[in-house]
Amino acid sequence: MLDSASLADAFAANWPIWLVTVTLVVAAVIDGLQLKVPNWLTFPMIVSGWVFSSTAGATMYGFAWYEALGFSLLGTVVGLLLLLPAYAIGGMGAGDVKLMAGIGAWVWTEHTLYAFAASAIVGGVIAVVMVLASKGWDKHQAQFWMILGEIMNNKNPEVLAAIAKERKPRMMLLPYGIPMAIGTIGYFALSGMIV
Repeated sequence: MLDSASLADAFAANWPIWLVTVTLVVAAVIDGLQLKVPNWLTFPMIVSGWVFSSTAGATMYGFAWYEALGFSLLGTVVGLLLLLPAYAIGGMGAGDVKLMAGIGAWVWTEHTLYAFAASAIVGGVIAVVMVLASKGWDKHQAQFWMILGEIMNNKNPEVLAAIAKERKPRMMLLPYGIPMAIGTIGYFALSGMIV
């Protein structure tokens, strides 16, 4: 069991992960209320991840500043690329993409990949629960196959995005900041990065 002294030691040793965790909780709350992750949260997260990596992060992890900054930039790019396809076809908001890029800026590539995988699993579970709770399984199953058919038959992301924009008011929306927060924080906890 953690006492206050060991909790303080864990926080001091893992403060970057705690900072990302708090940012993810704020993003999830805002996304849940507004269906949007704002730029005032994502852009500072990305830039501060670069600054952290090239200064304190380099020292903490034993890299030269330029190596640590390179790892942070690579993590940012990986975070962007993981969600960019869904954004390009209208299946996700830009704030979600930038939030994953912010995770990459702070925790670099490997942890970003695991955070993405955990978020996708949590998002899938939440989506299924939402569909079952709405008692609209047949409707959503038909929409899934229709969307998959559109993706398979039309390779132009602009056309797919236009179709998704037209369909969006009729869709049940999942604020992806919520599964991203749950999945990422869960990954941090299970891998011992928080305490």
